Amino acid sequence: MKKLYFILFLITLGLNAQETKDYSKQVVTIDSIIETLYSVISGDAGVERDWDLFKHLFHKDAKLIPSGKSKDGKHVARYITPEEYIKSSGKWLLENGFHEVELNRQTQTFGNITQVFSTYESFKSKSDAEPFMRGINSIQLMYDGERWWIINIYWMQESEKNPIPKVYLPN
Repeated sequence: MKKLYFILFLITLGLNAQETKDYSKQVVTIDSIIETLYSVISGDAGVERDWDLFKHLFHKDAKLIPSGKSKDGKHVARYITPEEYIKSSGKWLLENGFHEVELNRQTQTFGNITQVFSTYESFKSKSDAEPFMRGINSIQLMYDGERWWIINIYWMQESEKNPIPKVYLPN
């Protein structure tokens, strides 16, 4: 009987070791956390995203804030948690494919806080020649002395009436 318990104990240890992933390299620098953010939401149709890694990027009180126009033409913002983003967008990303590619970045840091304006293009497949959408992610980050955390991502899509200013595009 002791042998059976010991075997079950070893199996449990093995399963726990497989479930624990080390994401520390993805949050050690501003570059690594931004690159990971773009890569973790990107993938072709049918490719599962690593939602554990996605959630690891965000502070426990973080918000994702898409903005745009409502049906009646008013500018609005919607405040959602990383978990709500996964629930509202995860299925669409899996079914349709989505690749968000950073075009340009402007970064300002003061002490342990950083503001990043990250211009992006979005494609449904890596092989797409033209993006179906462009915009700017305004990403606020905090360094806690050990790692970077995403505090907020506030974004807006480009439109015909509101093109991305040249200052936020590559030279």
